[in-house]
Parts: sequence; C-alpha cells; structure tokens
Amino acid sequence: MIKIGEYNTLKVIRAVDFGLYLDDGADGILLPKRFVPPGAEIGQELTVFLYHDSEDRIIATTQKPKAVVGDIVKLRAVSVTPQGAFLDLGLMKDIFVPRSKQLTGMRPNGDYLVRIYLDEQTGRMAASEKLESYLNNEELKVKELDLVDLVVYRRTDIGYVCIINARHTGVLHFNEIYRNIQVGDKFPGFIKKIYPRRDDRDEDFRIDVSAGKPGYKRVEDESDKIIRLLKENNGYLPYDDKSKPEEIYEFFGMSKKTFKMTTGNLYKQRKISFEKTGIKLREQ
Repeated sequence: MIKIGEYNTLKVIRAVDFGLYLDDGADGILLPKRFVPPGAEIGQELTVFLYHDSEDRIIATTQKPKAVVGDIVKLRAVSVTPQGAFLDLGLMKDIFVPRSKQLTGMRPNGDYLVRIYLDEQTGRMAASEKLESYLNNEELKVKELDLVDLVVYRRTDIGYVCIINARHTGVLHFNEIYRNIQVGDKFPGFIKKIYPRRDDRDEDFRIDVSAGKPGYKRVEDESDKIIRLLKENNGYLPYDDKSKPEEIYEFFGMSKKTFKMTTGNLYKQRKISFEKTGIKLREQ
C-alpha cells in the first residue's frame, strides 16, 4: 500500500519518454524524467516521496521535502488567497494551509510553525497551524534520558516550551540554553526529568528537556570535536573553566558544563594539558 506524504520504496515497471512508472498495484505512478536517478532501470526499486501534483494526480519525486506527514516544522508562506495560504515545502508544489487551520492569518514571506497532515476528504497533504490537538502528555511514549527531536514551540517565563517527537511538550529551561533560539528551531535533545502525576490533581505529566545528549554520552561525542578544533588551531585554544559560558558555546557549540566535563576527561586521558589561559594538545 502506498503512503501519500511519505517516502515509499517502489519498483520501476516501465519507462516512457517523460519518465518512469513505479508499481502501485494499479496503473503505476509517474516519476518525471527530471527526477529519475542516473542508471535507473526496469525492475529496480527506488525510494521516492509521493504527493499530489497541480492536476491532483499522485506523483513521485526524488526531491526531499522539508517535512513529511506527521512532522511539525517551520515553513515560509509564498502566497496567500482568501481560501488559505501556500507554504514552501521544498517541492514543485507548495503545501496548502486552509484559512480554518490558521491561528491569526498568514502573510507572504512569514514563517509559521505547522503540522503536516493528510486531508481526510481529499487524501492530499495539507498543513495546520493549530497544533494543540496533536499534542498531549496524558500518556507518554518517552522516558527519562531518551534521545528525542525537539521543536521550539513558545516562550514562557521559565524557558521555552518544546514539542517532543511531534507528540508531547516539555520545558527547556533558560539555564539549559546557551545560544539564541526562536520558535520553530529544531534540534536533538533528551528527556531530563518526568514529573509524576499527582493523585489529587487532574493533570498531565510534566517534562523537562535538555539539548544534546545526556551525561557522558555527550562527553564522548564532544571529545573528538575539541581535539579537532585544537588541531585546526595549532594545538592551542584560549578557553578554560574561567571562560564565559556564552563564549564557550559560541566557539564549541556546547555548554560550559559539558566543556568542563569533556576537557577533564581528555586531561585524564593525557590528551590535553591545562595552561594558564587555555588548553593545549599534548604530543602523542
């Protein structure tokens, strides 16, 4: 069974002047010539993305869209009509956001956080700016220390609410943020803490999240980065535990806590030494 708005692996069943037809169990789905990979031939399986073209036909492409069905992503509006807006999905055809699925109205060149879905009546891909109905923390599909995908949702007094795996919400506290972020930014993170539900309250689970990876898994990943940066800078970098957190994040892309854990680990391995004003790569 083919899936619209997703990647499908389909077999080439015949070739024509204007492309290849892929097996869908019926007449076939066209992969236009401009998107045919070099050397593709009958009998070969190709991974393609399926959507409806401007004439409402199911079409295949090897282009990579900015999102697939179920994703929550920030997209730019390219045009607006009385019926709705069209956002750039990275394909030949823009994706439609009905006016009923907008919050306050969209404007050309504006960036909007939307969820990609399949319209039940037409079977076509569409987008909605109304996300709340897709998000809940009543039953969790994550646990503490799980690696997850985070999308910044909105700012609060204590940090940013982030969407977790397009399903749940959690808070990224200000003291866990070491760079400028804005609504729609997407980055990997992990579940830092899940607060148990209280019996005397009708409430959902509350979640705290952090960017990057937890504990020493994170240190192991960052070690290679610090060694590489040292080699690229003649074996010395003017950063240490007295450096400002924002300076460390700007250069290394990591928090000061992670930097200290990582350099401490490298020092114990005798790979670096601590100098008066920075760190130095030791000769091996």
